[in-house]
Amino acid sequence: MIKYISLMFVASASADGLYDSSPMNFDNNIMNYENSPMNFNNSPMNFENSPMNYNSNRIIRNDSGDAIGYGVPKANGGMNIYNLDGVREGYLYE
Repeated sequence: MIKYISLMFVASASADGLYDSSPMNFDNNIMNYENSPMNFNNSPMNFENSPMNYNSNRIIRNDSGDAIGYGVPKANGGMNIYNLDGVREGYLYE
């Protein structure tokens, strides 16, 4: 009986971990204003997100050194990842 309860707890913790990283979680969803390109913090019009800003630490570069996108830190410690056109390509969660 104890083994069964322990196993259920592990499965539950694993399911929570999957939900934390899921786009169905509102914290990660594009419908959340914090993740939206309509939020100026995430916009390609924001100079912090511009490849022309050589002092920006948000620019993502490929192996050749070409800018291919930018990452915007989130309040919860995660990061939204956008291409240079401002299309959200992915995210990292805390």
